[in-house]
Amino acid sequence: MKTTEQASKYNGLEQMSVPELLEGINAEDCSVPQAVGRAIPQITTLVEGIVERMRRGGRVFYMGAGTSGRLGIVDASEIPPTYGVSGKFIGIIAGGDSAIRNAVEGAEDSPERGRADLMAFQPGKEDTVIGITASGGAPYVIGALQAAREVGALTSCITCNEDAPVVAFSDAPVVAPVGPEFVTGSTRMKSGTAAKLILNMISTSVMIRLGHVRGNRMVDMQLTNKKLVDRGTRFIMAETGEEDYERAKALLLRWGSVREAVAHYKDE
Repeated sequence: MKTTEQASKYNGLEQMSVPELLEGINAEDCSVPQAVGRAIPQITTLVEGIVERMRRGGRVFYMGAGTSGRLGIVDASEIPPTYGVSGKFIGIIAGGDSAIRNAVEGAEDSPERGRADLMAFQPGKEDTVIGITASGGAPYVIGALQAAREVGALTSCITCNEDAPVVAFSDAPVVAPVGPEFVTGSTRMKSGTAAKLILNMISTSVMIRLGHVRGNRMVDMQLTNKKLVDRGTRFIMAETGEEDYERAKALLLRWGSVREAVAHYKDE
């Protein structure tokens, strides 16, 4: 039986008090970072492969169904505002955009749909396709990875089952067995948390290696709201030693990014 489908270590959940439920969930959640930590060598191989390809113009595709697909879309959607990079991380979910909010019955069961959804973006050998599937057997994901291999793309998966079928279709698999869920089979819980942590690690590390972080600061973030303008202003002050907040803010707004503002600071 798949680890993600094994019975919970807890029983009689409906008879537990709220504190007992929360303590049990928390106890299980605490095991997730350790499982992800053991997968760091695998994640390293994947990140290095992505960076190599993205330097030549490649993209990263996240393919998944249900919770897994939503997590991929969340990670991909946060790259442009955080790092100022658009069109490089693409999240695709079985069932299309309507599946982001509502379950689409049977969407994950079609390998042909996975193939078609990916091929609509005309992937190539410099791209990376990462299939996200807690169980490791979603036909939609496997179909996409098969198509990716045919065009020479780097293939990967994020799964929580050691003997998952999806591993056979992955050049650089990432496997993080987190054990049975608190509610049996509810992979939106520990498995979903593991996938989120791994996605954070992948995209953040790639963006750092590609030069979008300086020191520990995001220098290419989009200035889409007051909070980010304030953050960028303070980044400039810290980077340049400028003590006048309004001057630093004006410089940021003039040049449009922390990177450009700092580069032109001495010219102002």
